[in-house]
Amino acid sequence: MKVFVTGATGFVGTAVVKELLAHGHQVLGLARSEESEKKLLATGAAALRGDLNDFDSLKSGAIDSDAVIHLGFVHDFTKFEEMCKLDGKVIEAIGEALIGTGKPFLITSGTALFSKDGITTERDLTVNNPYPRIATENAADAVAAKGVKVAVIRLSPSVHGKGDVIGFVPTSINIAKDKGKAAMINEGSNFWPAVHVLDAAKLYRLALEKPFISGTRYHAVAEQGVQFKEISAFIAEKLQIPLVSLTNDEALVHFGWFAHFAKLNNLCSSEETQTRLGWNPQHPTLMEDLKSDVYFPEVE
Repeated sequence: MKVFVTGATGFVGTAVVKELLAHGHQVLGLARSEESEKKLLATGAAALRGDLNDFDSLKSGAIDSDAVIHLGFVHDFTKFEEMCKLDGKVIEAIGEALIGTGKPFLITSGTALFSKDGITTERDLTVNNPYPRIATENAADAVAAKGVKVAVIRLSPSVHGKGDVIGFVPTSINIAKDKGKAAMINEGSNFWPAVHVLDAAKLYRLALEKPFISGTRYHAVAEQGVQFKEISAFIAEKLQIPLVSLTNDEALVHFGWFAHFAKLNNLCSSEETQTRLGWNPQHPTLMEDLKSDVYFPEVE
């Protein structure tokens, strides 16, 4: 099938595009610059110039394709709530173009919507969630209510692998370098689920190829949870800096906007996802990537 992909040249998007092309699909990727366009064309994909504020281009790409994967998101955390609202509007715009077509629409969310004791599953929904990113799943449900075939893939907080430069792990490393110490909050007993980018890419493909059930949530989770103190301790060891435990108030000063994620307790299951789609993560774990040259090439 021909798949329109937003965020097609991003970290996850690049892997998804390659995965789709390798399995016989055609890809039309949204390209906001000449550089992005060239990158897409070099992979064998087609390119559509536009960006997430250009709703006409988004609708055009959806109309011209057999399916849509929405991966694009503006990662400006100084305007996080505004960017989350924009994501909702993007989903609404694409959804309008898909009404009555029967075309599948895969939308990207995150398991980080949930921070709680116990394990989050695909059946957990986000009713009355105060976290701004809820705008994505609210928009997905609104579009589904209009008859569009919608499914949501929730990415783990850590999608790791070669090329990860703005994700949670590199952010943690950069803050540690800047502050001269690696930190955790309240002894770092909280958990982050994780998935390798290539396993996540396979999940997107399978979600399109398998029978499509509107309203479904899938979890791109290979590891239910990696304890934050294990990540911070390794960063401290690798950078040869102190490891410290902070209170919630101290964490706000140390981590800034990232404090919310540094204290995130987000144990997640992907059992239902794996069973329904036949998805079996096979690539390196988060700690295996940390201990290789993926995040510390200059130290190796």
